[in-house]
Amino acid sequence: MPVEVVSYMLSNKDIRMRLGFQLILQCAPFLKGIKVASITNVDRRHLKEFWRVLDGTGIDAKILTVSQERCMVFIYREAVVKKSLGRREIRRFLESYGYDRKDLDWILQKLSARVCQYTCDGMGFPHEIGAFLDYPIDDVKCFIDKRGQDCLMTGYWKGYHNPERAKMIFLAYDKAKISAVNEFLAGKRIRDIVCKAA
Repeated sequence: MPVEVVSYMLSNKDIRMRLGFQLILQCAPFLKGIKVASITNVDRRHLKEFWRVLDGTGIDAKILTVSQERCMVFIYREAVVKKSLGRREIRRFLESYGYDRKDLDWILQKLSARVCQYTCDGMGFPHEIGAFLDYPIDDVKCFIDKRGQDCLMTGYWKGYHNPERAKMIFLAYDKAKISAVNEFLAGKRIRDIVCKAA
């Protein structure tokens, strides 16, 4: 996509249009139902408009942290995230980080607290978030163990295992982004672009 188009859309005076385009660029694989969840950052002053952009999409959202007037927002579909986090390997991994309840609201509150703690302490990020974002759990574990070093490939996440599978997923994510951007530029609303069946 031409950089001029991205620049124009992200500087658009229409806040809702700009937020919609940002959402498409950052979260298209999630919006198209390929990914379990995603994260985006929104200016605090534009939160009301952001909620309006999500209206009618069936998407849930939780603010994880607010830092310097920017909100980190976790967007998801409740049933899909519950199912993903309920997988045995994911559940065991998250339990090792203190996520020892099954209640999704509690789990997301714990994630928010950990993100806030890391942000306030300047420690970076609680990297177990990769499990929430549907990254392959073996890659999440290796990223943590190796402190982000020595990966086999980099794309939407750092891959340590099965690079061929990761390449296929990255390609699917790219196609979702191209499709969503083209639909948005053709005048479709976010709720018409979002895949309802997840």
